[in-house]
Amino acid sequence: MSQATVDLTGKSAIVTGSSRRIGQAIAMKLADAGAGVVINARTSKDEADAVVAKIEAAGGKAVACLADVSDEAAVANLINTAVRAFGGLDIVVHNAVARQHAMVEELALDDWHQALGVVLDGAFLCSKHAVPHLEKFGGTIIFIGGATAFEGGRGPAVPTGKAGLVGLTRTLARTLGPKGITANIVSLGSIEDEGDDPERVEFLNRARPTDRIPLRRLGTPDDVAEAVLTMCGPGMRYVTGQVLNLTGGYYMG
Repeated sequence: MSQATVDLTGKSAIVTGSSRRIGQAIAMKLADAGAGVVINARTSKDEADAVVAKIEAAGGKAVACLADVSDEAAVANLINTAVRAFGGLDIVVHNAVARQHAMVEELALDDWHQALGVVLDGAFLCSKHAVPHLEKFGGTIIFIGGATAFEGGRGPAVPTGKAGLVGLTRTLARTLGPKGITANIVSLGSIEDEGDDPERVEFLNRARPTDRIPLRRLGTPDDVAEAVLTMCGPGMRYVTGQVLNLTGGYYMG
């Protein structure tokens, strides 16, 4: 395993939506730093197991758990999986997201509810069931947000869910701070994965042209993973209720 910038030896973490792309990068980064990690997917057992295998091959510790994060019983089991596997829970990273981009006049109410269920209900449920474990030693909650929460997006569902994360995060920071629990958001701009299809890359470049990004490039999953790892480290224990804009300077807040 490579040398991580933060030591999380003895810690345990859950990363929702971690069977691919950004979630996988976060999970592997936390495992590389020494944490035991629960890999979560909604239905893709083979993909979740593949990430576990990668982490174990690199010398890390991981288990897989299928769970729909909008289902309370499933989330309770997800939290308990970490506690059973690693003896406790220190870090929750809610990364799962819906891919619902229909325009408001075309958006079905069920699709609206489904998107908010994954983004916002999932964040609430993960926090609710994790708190009794996180408060034992002072834990960390991180939500993966997005610049569309502040700028708007193609359709209303996901940006609305991401905007809701801001209010939830600040409330958790205020109410859970006395328990030693921090709550923050890593808010993303355009993130390009090497496995993205050409159509997605074209869309990202059209939505946020690199010549409008001060750092003149799209972000990568590793950029996100490194930011999350830093937020989980001991040097960030006095930071809570904040939004870290990981946009290359495109959105500065």
